[in-house]
Amino acid sequence: MLRRMISRHVLIVVLLVGLMNTPAFAQDGEQVRGDLSANKLTMQSVLHVDLNRNIARVPLFKGSVGGTTVWYVIMDVSDEGLARELGINFAPRLANATNGCPGCVQEVRSSDSVLGRAEVEFNGMIDFSPARIYVPGPMAFPPLEAQPGAIGDRKYTDLVRIQGTTAVYNAPMVAVGEGPFDVLDHTNTNDRVMSIDTDNRTVDLLFIRAFSHGKDVFYFTFGATSALGAVLERGTFVPAQGLLPFQNGSEHPDGTRSAIFAFTNGQTGPTSPPAQGLRHVVIDGLLPQEANLLNTPLLEALRIGGDSHNVLDSFPTLRDPRLARLYSPMWDTRLAVWSPLAVARGLNVAQTDANQIRQLAVRGLVTSPGGVPLGSNNSVVNCPVFGFLNDPPNEPQAPRPRVRGRVVD
Repeated sequence: MLRRMISRHVLIVVLLVGLMNTPAFAQDGEQVRGDLSANKLTMQSVLHVDLNRNIARVPLFKGSVGGTTVWYVIMDVSDEGLARELGINFAPRLANATNGCPGCVQEVRSSDSVLGRAEVEFNGMIDFSPARIYVPGPMAFPPLEAQPGAIGDRKYTDLVRIQGTTAVYNAPMVAVGEGPFDVLDHTNTNDRVMSIDTDNRTVDLLFIRAFSHGKDVFYFTFGATSALGAVLERGTFVPAQGLLPFQNGSEHPDGTRSAIFAFTNGQTGPTSPPAQGLRHVVIDGLLPQEANLLNTPLLEALRIGGDSHNVLDSFPTLRDPRLARLYSPMWDTRLAVWSPLAVARGLNVAQTDANQIRQLAVRGLVTSPGGVPLGSNNSVVNCPVFGFLNDPPNEPQAPRPRVRGRVVD
């Protein structure tokens, strides 16, 4: 019997001198409709992508924690052969996750050496019962109050390794128990679970639209190492992953993190471009509201462009094999703030390429909060990519800048 629970109410391109022209994007919400074709997926295990509602269906797997049933998904793995076999992203840098952080990877028990082929006994658990809270501040962001809707215990991480094997998987937990499952208020499911079918072993997840290397891309989101990050992403607060290597090390050979840029004070408005950032998603993407299938205004707001449209520094489809192997779902957050001069001149429009943002930072038009040079705020978010809207990201849209002979991270 299908276990579901549905109850009660719910709720231009503008460019700076010296930068390349921004590519055209689907700004008209009417164009972003229908289903995403399989040739635009980086994860062939994704079963269906509904662009009308920003929802993707993926396989669901069963496990347990101390006798309690849990449900999880598999997104990425550090082993290339397993990635092909399972139809998930190859993320070789996940193998570095325990460098300086042995607790960043759960060692789990299974009768099969490949995750998902047999039931798994996890060590850590997520409490999905708290109410997610975001109370906007005077400028929408930062908030007056924020509380994650899901919290991992001290043993829980999204990254796992089966005892006696070497591959590291990105396998986040998305629900707890045998049902019925609360997909309205999410008291026993991840805040992005829109529907769950434990008979057919599938789960429908609300995904996020973003940019990478000048292209429209899509990703899921799960754990975050800061409480505020978990609220903004509608994810799980996972403090145990906080020491993942390395802060400001997006190309570090022994690191796990890649860079993600999130603007705090980009323009607002229903579509992106030109709007972008955290104020935009709070105001135009209805971030304070609960996400579920009955909240059609929220789903429509996201469809036409209400997501924050963060910018990813790596992507699996890049032509240069060295750059493609830098892809990791563990993103080192750079909170980017447009300077007062840039805002006054109306330059704070959507950016689509990480190196272009770095170029702006070198010129002083973008900083970290407080006016300090742009860099990591040491909040890591787990956001595995799964596809792109039109063309795949192939190459950076600008050179990576250098300052005093050193490459800017």
